[in-house]
Amino acid sequence: MLYSLCNNIKYTIRWHLESAAIFFYLFSSIIAPFVGIFLFLILIFSPLFLFGWGYLLWFYYDCRTPERGSRPNPNIRKWRLYRLIQSYFPITLIKTADLSPENNYLIGTHPHGVLAFGPFISLCTDAAGFDQLFPGIECTIATLRGMFWFPIRREQVLLMSNLIAVNKESIDFYLNQKSKGRALAIVVGGANEVLTAHPHTYNICLKNRKGFIKAAFRNGAHLVPMFNFGENDYYSQLPNGKGSIVHGIQQLIKKIITYSPTFVLGRGFFQPLIGYMPRRRPITCVMGKPIPVERNPNPTQEQVDELHAKYCQELTELFEKYKLRCGAKLSDHLCFY
Repeated sequence: MLYSLCNNIKYTIRWHLESAAIFFYLFSSIIAPFVGIFLFLILIFSPLFLFGWGYLLWFYYDCRTPERGSRPNPNIRKWRLYRLIQSYFPITLIKTADLSPENNYLIGTHPHGVLAFGPFISLCTDAAGFDQLFPGIECTIATLRGMFWFPIRREQVLLMSNLIAVNKESIDFYLNQKSKGRALAIVVGGANEVLTAHPHTYNICLKNRKGFIKAAFRNGAHLVPMFNFGENDYYSQLPNGKGSIVHGIQQLIKKIITYSPTFVLGRGFFQPLIGYMPRRRPITCVMGKPIPVERNPNPTQEQVDELHAKYCQELTELFEKYKLRCGAKLSDHLCFY
C-alpha cells in the first residue's frame, strides 16, 4: 500500500514537472519575445537607462553571432529541462544508418508542426539520445533570422538552444569549418507547413523548396531525410483551408512578420479537455540514410532537380517503411505541395 502510494506521488510530481517544462517552452517561444521588448523599453526609459544603452551596444557588437555558429555548449544539451520535455510526449529518435564523423550533413526534417518539438528535442539536445546514436556528430538547427532580433530573448535563444540563422552566410559558415562531423538541420517546410499542421495529416511543403539542395551542393554536405511522426498531432487548429477567413488573416500576418500565427486547441495544465498546452501524443523522429553529395559550387538546374527528386523519393520510402510502426495508417501517404 505504502509502495503504491509513493509511486503515485512520484508519478504526479513527474507529471507536473513535465507540464511545467512544456509551459516554459511555450513561454519562451510565444511570449518571451514581447516580454523582452517590454523590459528593454522599461530599461531605456528608467533611471537604469545606461544599462539599456549598454545592452544596445552589445546587441550591435554581437549581432553576427547567429551567422557565426552561435554559442555551442555541449553541457546545455543535457539539461534536465529537455529530458522533461522529451518524456512529456514522449519524443523518440530512431536511427536507420550511421553518420560518419568524416563528413558533414544537411538534414531536412519534416513536417514542421506547430512548434517543432520533435526536431528541436531530438537534434538540438541529447534528451532523445542523439549523442549516443550518432557519436562524433555536432548538430543544430537553422531557424528564422528574425528570432534573433528580439532584445533579451535572443540571449536566451543563443544560450539555451545553439540555433543559428537560416541564411546562406550562416549555413556556409557552419558547414565549412576545418573540423568535420557537423550536421545542420533545416525544417524545410517552414511557416507554410505550420498552417497545414492538422492531426493525422501528412502534407509536406517540399515541391518547390530547393534552396537546401543548393546548400548541400555548395558545401558538399550529405543530405539526410528525417520524418517526425506525430509532430502534427499534439494540437488541433481552427479550419483554415484556402479561401477561409482564418487562412486570409494568417497569410496577411505572414507577409508582415514572415511567420504565420496559428489558432490552436490543446489540453489544459491540470485537465486534458481544453487549453493551450500540447496534447501528450508520441512523436517519433526517424533519421534516414545519408544521400552522398559531391561539392559543386555552381550546380546546374538539372543537377538540382535530380538531387531534389532523389531526396523526395528517399523521404517517401522512409515514411512508407516506418509509418505503421509509428502510428500512421496503411492508407496514409505523403502529399508534397
